[in-house]
Amino acid sequence: MRSPIDEAFRWLTHAQDEYQDAEDLRERGRFYLALFHFQQAAEKALKAFLYAHTDDRRVFFTHSVLELVQAAVALDPSLVDLEKASRLDQYYIPTRYPNGLPGGVPSRFYTDPDEATEASTLAHRVIKAVARRLEEQK
Repeated sequence: MRSPIDEAFRWLTHAQDEYQDAEDLRERGRFYLALFHFQQAAEKALKAFLYAHTDDRRVFFTHSVLELVQAAVALDPSLVDLEKASRLDQYYIPTRYPNGLPGGVPSRFYTDPDEATEASTLAHRVIKAVARRLEEQK
């Protein structure tokens, strides 16, 4: 069985890789997919932090960045600035399913490069903050 810190780094590595894939999608103009993967990267980074800091595995049953940030802040109040990343939750479902948007198709609806850049920034902040804290624990 892996130690909590080893498991945390596995999740962080995946979050970093997913973030890079989202960046590639953003650069190609595939914003709907990029937005979803930015949300996923932030989610996985927060789960990495939580693997290293709690035995309460209930937190891993959510996909909400907001809920994960709240759990992380309860353990480390200095992460409170990451609450802004909760905006990424809006990309969890509607970016993936045509019926997630009233009358729209995600691949045609999400066309704003600025929106994707903002999502990238939010996800990057989460990953950076978690990586910093996990490196301190090594």
